[in-house]
Amino acid sequence: MSIQWFPGHMNAAKKEAAEQMENVDIVVEVLDARLPEASRNPLVEEIRKFRQRPCLKVLNKIDLADPAATAAWKAFYDAQEGVTAYPMTTKKPADVARIPGLCLSLAPHRGVPTKPLRIMIMGIPNVGKSTLMNALLKKRVAKVGDEPAVTKTQQRLYLDKHTVLVDTPGMLWPKIAMASDGLMLAASHAIGSNALIEEEVAEFLAGVLLERYPHLLSARYGFKTEGMDGVDVIEGVATRRGYRVRGGELDYEKASHMLLQDYRSGALGRISLETPETRAASLARHEAEMAEKARIAAEKAAEKAELAARGKRGT
Repeated sequence: MSIQWFPGHMNAAKKEAAEQMENVDIVVEVLDARLPEASRNPLVEEIRKFRQRPCLKVLNKIDLADPAATAAWKAFYDAQEGVTAYPMTTKKPADVARIPGLCLSLAPHRGVPTKPLRIMIMGIPNVGKSTLMNALLKKRVAKVGDEPAVTKTQQRLYLDKHTVLVDTPGMLWPKIAMASDGLMLAASHAIGSNALIEEEVAEFLAGVLLERYPHLLSARYGFKTEGMDGVDVIEGVATRRGYRVRGGELDYEKASHMLLQDYRSGALGRISLETPETRAASLARHEAEMAEKARIAAEKAAEKAELAARGKRGT
């Protein structure tokens, strides 16, 4: 299943962010620590690099992510030019309090009354961007919700007389290239429910868990995972939880929803859906698939051209 979700307000948000980037000093991009690259908007990278703005990549929700994977992602991003990675959770005020100082270290020529430090906060829907804004300002100024795309307009707010925050709506991008990225985003609740089928997303999530965290499935639901596939996991959840529809059949829809909720809330444990290594492998597979599709398309085009040439010679 290929998941795509790009409501109209996101296109407007992209244009506005591109215009405002000229007037900011640093970009704080909020990522989901469980899937940092899948939750990284390539449009943000494109806009900030065009304006040559440094970036603080906030790896949010580390309380839900695998600590070993988070450490690997920090090293991955810190190795990039103009980028600093900061693993944190908005649940800890001390974590939030460090952000202005980290931003100032990336733009040390700003941060005085005549030249306030201008920070643009960006990120995909439901990644914790608005929660971070509220925590920084220590008051509720950005609307927060458990559904994607709650914030739809840009805001400019003063953190203090030396620091300006620019909040932007959660923004995806027009085409998610890799199907696995769309599924990871859906599993993590960054995509509207109207754009996905929960059973398919839960089956994908179950497959990742079987490969990397089978012990957490066993601990949560009390079944052995040997020989299971994604569908078997959903059946196991339904059986263990007693989820059945009228007539006694297993309720796959309810079991799928429960699996997703247990992952999203952290009830399953600390889970990362990708690491730098698995990301590199996924990109290699995707590039190979694209190359093969291009080869097949070229062959078909050549065959079509040859047939057309034969037809002309025949007439």
